[in-house]
Amino acid sequence: MLKKIFPYIVILSFIACSSDSEENNGNGTTPTNPMVANQQAVGSSANDILSDNTYTRLSVEIVYVQGFEPSQTAINNFTTFLQQRTFKPDGISTTLTAIEAPGNTSYTIEDVVALEETHRMNYNTENEVVIWAFFADAPSESNSGNSVVLGTAYRNTSFVIYEQTIQELSDEPFEPNRTILETTVITHEFGHLLGLTNLGTPLQSDHEDAAHPKHCDVDTCLMFWSAETGAGISNMVSGGNAPQLDAQCIADLQANEGR
Repeated sequence: MLKKIFPYIVILSFIACSSDSEENNGNGTTPTNPMVANQQAVGSSANDILSDNTYTRLSVEIVYVQGFEPSQTAINNFTTFLQQRTFKPDGISTTLTAIEAPGNTSYTIEDVVALEETHRMNYNTENEVVIWAFFADAPSESNSGNSVVLGTAYRNTSFVIYEQTIQELSDEPFEPNRTILETTVITHEFGHLLGLTNLGTPLQSDHEDAAHPKHCDVDTCLMFWSAETGAGISNMVSGGNAPQLDAQCIADLQANEGR
């Protein structure tokens, strides 16, 4: 998990993400399930997402609770990230769908899985790999005390962003810019779907953080465990941009047939 500590509240910490190694959906699949290809472990479809060996198109189905839509700039930034890191000669597309508030005061991963199975409309086809992203109107139930989860990659093609939490922690004096915070969390979680770090995309060099597994040990990298936290967020977005992948993470993706 990524812990977030913004300077404006000294005791506040943020856990930006957790992979399915930390939070498992616990929902088994069977060979007869037609959606089984989209219900695997985080990182297991990294090559499918990165390369054009099987899938020449990539689409992202964004579902959000009304009032918790990600900013268009964050979506544009995410699309640019996809174009920079994947080979999809037949294109990359995004769709947005609003749903009514489910009535949750918090979300477990099981809650998110249930919503995906209710509202997800698209699954992989012969030529297209499909990603599902949910933007939630309530916090993660995994929040504890002053620690909060901003996003979780929980299946091979699925992740959740706790948009209400992001909105509460951004765009006020001394708080991060919301678009930059959204962009950082979205691309970080998608980085886990791409198998980073050592989560399905093999390491080409020794840069996994031993103290924070599945994260890069370079403190300026998008996949660093505290990429969005404390002094880290101030330093990384000082130029008005979200953090980027470092050279070692990019080398890992390229070795797995990405860009």
